[in-house]
Amino acid sequence: MNANTDLSRRHFVSRAAKSFLGVSALAALPDLTRAAGVGASDLKQIATAKRVIYLYMDGGMSHLDTFDPKTKGEVMGPTKRIDTRVDDLKLSDNLPLLARQAEKLAVINSMTSTQGAHKQGNYFMHTSYEIRSSIRHPAMGAWLQKFNGRNNPSLPGNVMIGNNSSHPGAGFFESSLSPLMIRDPEGGLQNSAMTRGMTEDRFNFHRSLAGKLDAPFIEKYNQKNVRAYTDMYEDAVKLMRSKDLAAFDLSGEPEPMRESYGKNPFGQGCLLARRLLEFGVSFVEVSMGGWDTHNSNFVNVPEQAGILDAAMSTLLADLERRGLLEDTLVVLATEFGRTPEINTNEGRDHHPKAFSCVLAGGGIKGGTVYGKTDDRGANILENTVKVQDLNATIGYALGLPLDQVLYSPSMRPFTVADKGKPVVDLFG
Repeated sequence: MNANTDLSRRHFVSRAAKSFLGVSALAALPDLTRAAGVGASDLKQIATAKRVIYLYMDGGMSHLDTFDPKTKGEVMGPTKRIDTRVDDLKLSDNLPLLARQAEKLAVINSMTSTQGAHKQGNYFMHTSYEIRSSIRHPAMGAWLQKFNGRNNPSLPGNVMIGNNSSHPGAGFFESSLSPLMIRDPEGGLQNSAMTRGMTEDRFNFHRSLAGKLDAPFIEKYNQKNVRAYTDMYEDAVKLMRSKDLAAFDLSGEPEPMRESYGKNPFGQGCLLARRLLEFGVSFVEVSMGGWDTHNSNFVNVPEQAGILDAAMSTLLADLERRGLLEDTLVVLATEFGRTPEINTNEGRDHHPKAFSCVLAGGGIKGGTVYGKTDDRGANILENTVKVQDLNATIGYALGLPLDQVLYSPSMRPFTVADKGKPVVDLFG
């Protein structure tokens, strides 16, 4: 066997194993036998969504130049406010395609965060908890899998598409709940096919030999963590041989559809997300960087917003056409907004006091504007929504038990969205 071929196959098995069981050859799974739910309420809302596509705008998207435009020229610069098909919902002229689908959107213009730095804000938005050196908290995709499991046993239930290196993953949960990381949506799942010269018999021989060599150790140390290391290979091989690997291959999509999403990593990531949902993946995040516009805000935001506009508007229409939007929750989130003040570099600085997030599908009442900021977009005037409230709303849509307590290995209690309260007015 070629050494490079062997390494590439090992690399695939290792990556796939991490997505299923989250272990590597040098790492043991944490003992979470004590992390059982206690104190759970008998109350659990009926889920309006079965799955989530989470679009994360990494860097702090300007709410003023996207979903909460104002009329004051000194605040808006060259950005204009445009009408949509919903009388009360105004968008910026950077989002003309989404303006045509305003009846699907619930725009929250009263988001607020306590975190004004990127890493801290990103972590807070994903987990509802502030960064602590002593613990790592789970993101929503891990919570969903923890409570509901995987829909397709051949595929991971949680996938992350993009370059968001700050993603908290499964936190203190089992590493098997971590998202499968895909950097390039057009690259498919790397090293997953039989390479030249590798036959089924030869592959099975090597697997059998490895099993025999491992057997005395497994028999001597018959523990959960040791068994998990063997199980990870079984899951990886199951994925390699599954017809559902086709979910990761965008080449089967019609070229006009791929063009409509946008021939860029974010657009193709949204298309891949839709495909993964169709194959039973429950939670897919697609990240898009480039929103940290301290400089040249009015050059960079239109470019970024153009990519977002094409991808998200196509995604919503595509999901609706396929009958998936009704029970798929689409979330657009970012760590904070941008200042009304335009700095000397024609940019906007961090502004966690007020910003926008968007929900669509999954039982959400479209054509909705929730919350309000002042005429500069600086302060919230009504219906404040905290980061924990947004995450509680996502959990509420998924039917997760928001008040059920799970304990970390250090026996500290946590819930899906800390003390957040779902914004039930957003549901139709």
